[in-house]
Amino acid sequence: MKIREIASLLGADVLCGESQLDEEVQSACGSDMMSDVLAFVKDQGVLITGLVNPQVIRTAMMMDMHCVVFVRSKRPTAEMLELAKEHHIAVLASCSRMYEACGKLYASGLGSEACANG
Repeated sequence: MKIREIASLLGADVLCGESQLDEEVQSACGSDMMSDVLAFVKDQGVLITGLVNPQVIRTAMMMDMHCVVFVRSKRPTAEMLELAKEHHIAVLASCSRMYEACGKLYASGLGSEACANG
């Protein structure tokens, strides 16, 4: 699924990474606990979270993720967006709750690894 499709399905605003919107991703993970993402997530293209903290972008960088989706109407700071831009990570913001966002993406065919933790 393309990141552009994820933005459309979730009614998300693209906050940065417009040039990455046509990248293909195969799976996603939803979590507000970055330690769980680091410990248990493998080969995920999209991180879905409601945690607004620079560690989210750093975690996405370490895990080679292509996109971070902030849910529950959360918005990252300018510092976080700058860090994401530097590392070519698309950042989206949606008013959907995490469970709803993961469910929509899973139902639309995004990898069987999609999950919710929060």
